[in-house]
Amino acid sequence: MIRRMMLAAAAALGLAAPAAAQDRVTLVLNWLPGADHAPLYWAQQQNMYRDAGIALTIENGRGSGFAAQRTGSGQAQAGIVDTPAALQARGQGADLVAGMMIYAQSPYGIYWRRSSGIRGPQDFRGRRFGAPPADAARVMWPMIARAVGIQPNEVTWVNIAPEAKVASLQSGAIEATTHFYNVHYIYERTFGEDLGFVLTRDIGFNPYGNAFFLNGPWMRANPDAARRFIRTTQRAYQACLTNPAPCVAAVAGPAATSVEDLAVSWRLVAELMQDDPAGGRALGGMDAARMQQTIDGVRTAFNAPEMQPAQVFTNDLLDPAIPSHRAAAR
Repeated sequence: MIRRMMLAAAAALGLAAPAAAQDRVTLVLNWLPGADHAPLYWAQQQNMYRDAGIALTIENGRGSGFAAQRTGSGQAQAGIVDTPAALQARGQGADLVAGMMIYAQSPYGIYWRRSSGIRGPQDFRGRRFGAPPADAARVMWPMIARAVGIQPNEVTWVNIAPEAKVASLQSGAIEATTHFYNVHYIYERTFGEDLGFVLTRDIGFNPYGNAFFLNGPWMRANPDAARRFIRTTQRAYQACLTNPAPCVAAVAGPAATSVEDLAVSWRLVAELMQDDPAGGRALGGMDAARMQQTIDGVRTAFNAPEMQPAQVFTNDLLDPAIPSHRAAAR
């Protein structure tokens, strides 16, 4: 009764009613803001998280390993992590659970200049590859090499900074590099007809890619907050797949990238998100058999401990009414 009287008095004086309690969620990106993060910034602009009772803080990342460490240790409630990297972190004791898949198709690409004499993966032997030591595809090189049909030690790896990949390839300091497919347009623009590339998913290596991983203890202690965070994120990605323009505009400032380039990159992100051609799974949903294949690859490459799909992902936080994305084929 007293509370109703106070609220009525506040309304009469033109004062705002107290805001509902918000669950604080810190999300660590896998890297700096880009097109793949556009739905997050757009949803923030639209107050979608606030309206869902989530006080969301977005932190820039420094690679999947960093995001896995921050999230697995509980310093953040959620992180965008490449799935193989998350599985490696789990094998080292991090309690991480995937709540929503972003890249249902592997984003790993290998790039080279045709003028270097490389015609395809069969010519990788004896070549200089450049990437940071923690680069996702470099970390997974033992499995990629197996798919190519060569031994992992038949290429030489050169340590370079992430932002030096294109320049190092241009200068000839390296003969090949790895990059996520969502920046494929940069290589096309830079190298034109001299560009050679292969996507690992086209040569038989297609593990799950980037996903929203949650800190396990937080998720289990706060299932409602975890569900509201994931479902809000799911709705944001659905909206941006339907109408990308306002989403890429929302991330242009944080990404310090032109809207035009972000729009091109988003189309590649949408391609990587395509999954479940027969329908029946929710957007961001994961398949146990596919996850088992990803687990098996990580175990083979890194002698990781045994783990079950049910330990590393859940579809229970997703809204089953939001259908999976089926983009046009390349």
